Parts: sequence; structure tokens; C-alpha cells
Amino acid sequence: MRRSEILPPPEEELPHLWQKPAYSVLLACLETLHVEPRVWGIGASRTSILQAQAATAHDRRETVAFLSAIIKSSLPWLDGDDEREVIWEAASKRMSERCGRTAMGEIIRQWPFESPDDGTFRLTIREPPLTGDSLGLKTWGSSYALAQLLHGFAAGPLAHLFAPGADPTAEQVLELGAGTGLLGLAAACIWKASVVLTDLPTIMPNLAHNLALNQPVVHARGGRAEAAPLTWGARDDTDTDPRFHTPNRYQLIIAADPLYDDDHPVLLASAVDEQLARTAGARVLVMVPQRDATTAALATVLRGELARRADALHCLAESVVAGQDDWGDDDNDEDEDEDEGGTRRVGFWWGIFGRAGAAGG
Repeated sequence: MRRSEILPPPEEELPHLWQKPAYSVLLACLETLHVEPRVWGIGASRTSILQAQAATAHDRRETVAFLSAIIKSSLPWLDGDDEREVIWEAASKRMSERCGRTAMGEIIRQWPFESPDDGTFRLTIREPPLTGDSLGLKTWGSSYALAQLLHGFAAGPLAHLFAPGADPTAEQVLELGAGTGLLGLAAACIWKASVVLTDLPTIMPNLAHNLALNQPVVHARGGRAEAAPLTWGARDDTDTDPRFHTPNRYQLIIAADPLYDDDHPVLLASAVDEQLARTAGARVLVMVPQRDATTAALATVLRGELARRADALHCLAESVVAGQDDWGDDDNDEDEDEDEGGTRRVGFWWGIFGRAGAAGG
């Protein structure tokens, strides 16, 4: 018997490369080490997140050392370059899954939703690798947190926008900074509404891909979703889709995690003022994670900027919900609020704004 044909090790033991494990043994082991991208929701406990991450029985350091050894090895006992390439690629993927999303390649996540009226559904979201300034290519925790609250908003402070007597010809929902599209797609499904998802032109290819991927779900649930580029603070109409050339058309604007630079509150407030209908019933629903003093301050600045518009927008309802977020230092193992993959407990502030004189929700 060739040494490369030794039997697979027990499930609790990783193969030893010095034993020259067979191609099939290595590939099967690497498949068992696959870690699904995490999905979390509001109110998720640290314990539940850590339990969900325990996808294998192996110690994380042991697993990383094993994967690193495969990537570094020339695997001379395998039969040809094709087998070696497959093993190297699989080991590299398993390593990236454990390196936090700043180092992670493309992932696809299934986001579950439960509707009290018409059952459950899932949205499939592709997230390309995070490179440069492409923060909109990742799904941030606030998108899912806010999406899970949409039922309550439609039954409460936003009920007038979805009541049977609402104007059927009005443009319903505009999402600003849609990113991967999770929130806007969920809104179309849950509210059975027409939603236009917008972001920068560079984000549009992936956003369009996710819309196409989920159109069957959206249509089956009575909604409609489409995407269009919209640059906040654009100087002329050449930078925006023609549908936005006519201002103040949308009855509801939604945005999740739209602030991560000092100029964003002003730009977002300007975009809201340009696109939100000038009616007493028009509303803005925004969520901003309170990750640190900086993000909390940006939310405060946004509130002030909305109030300074000529047709001022004031906060009619607000609250903070607890949830999970994976923006942070992926290598920080000392933060008790953060796990080794970068997921941390965060308070998500949401606010509903209306034009001056609007009734409170």
C-alpha cells in the first residue's frame, strides 16, 4: 500500500502532512472545515454567535496552522499539478473564511426572514471581496437589523404609507446607500412595495446582480425592486439617473449605516431633501450603528442637518436596539465585546423623520 493511500484520520484529528495523506483525504477534510458566512440579527447574544461559529471540533489555532502548512507545502506526493491546485485553492478558501471579511474573498449569504402574515423567506446576497473604498460591497449589520423591524414600522409609525387608501400612483420607497441590497429587497418583500435601491455607480454591478438573483422572491411576495445610480451631492444631472431629475417624488426614504465620513451627514441630508416628497405624510427611516463616539456623533450631526433644511425634517420617533455587527478590527482578541472573527455587540439607533408640521408616529 502506498503511504498516500492511508486511511482517513478520526474525525477529531486533522491529517498530518508528514504521513502524505491522499488527495481524497485532504479534500474531504478541507470540505469539513468550511465555515458558512455568519448571519446574525437584532438581540442575538454573544453566546449564540460563538456557538454558531463552532462549525468544527478543531481548535482554531490548530486549524489555521494546518491550512497554512498545506498552502506552504509543495505536496510532492500528490498525482500532478491539477490535484495540487485543487488542494491549495480549497485550503486558501478555508483560511480566508477565518480571517475576517477584510481578508475574505467573495461570499454568498442566505438571510432568513419570518413574516407574521405570510410565512418565511430568504434573500441571497453576494458580497465580493472588500478592496479599496468598496465598503458598499459588504452587508453591514444594520441592514439586517433594520430589515427585521420593517413589519413593526408598517403596523405602527409608517402605517399611513401602506394603508389601503394610500395614493397608488405615488413613488413609494427610495433606499439611499443600498450597498448589497439586503434592506431594500427585504422592504419590497415585507411591505409588498415598489422600492428603488440606489448607490454609487461603482456599486451598481453587484447591486444589480443581487436584485436579479432575488427577483423571483420579490415578485412572489408582491413587491417590486429596481436599482439606479445616485450620487449624493452630484453637481449636474449627468451624474444621476434620469428618474431623479424630478425632485421630491418619494413618500418614504430608507437608509442603513449611511455615515462613515465627516461629509456624509451633509450629503445625505441634501439627498433626502431633494428626493423626499414635500407632503406631511412623507417619512425618512434611518439607522446608524453606535459603534463608537465617532459614529454616534455622525448621527447627531445628521439630525442637525435634516433640521436645518429650508423645509425642516424633525425626528418623530426613535429608539436603540441591540444587535451584532462585524465592522471592526478582525485581529482584536482582547475586546470582550468582539469575537475572533470581528463580530461585536452594537447598539443600533433608528430614527423616523418627517417634514415640519408632520404628526408624530
